Amino acid sequence: MNFTRQRTSPIHAGEIISYKNVDLLRRFITEQGKILPRRLTGVTAKEQRQLAKAIKQARILGFLQFLYKE
Repeated sequence: MNFTRQRTSPIHAGEIISYKNVDLLRRFITEQGKILPRRLTGVTAKEQRQLAKAIKQARILGFLQFLYKE
């Protein structure tokens, strides 16, 4: 018997992926400021593209830092 695991997205239905939603974006970057891959976060490919775009926009506009010092 094959058992498939039902994956749930870490992004809830009411959450909007936007460069202004900094709390959501911080969940998907490392302490060093790198964007986490989707195999670790469990988001869909479409959500990963939206997250990457929003994180990059937030960095340019100054909502997120490019590098995090230790």
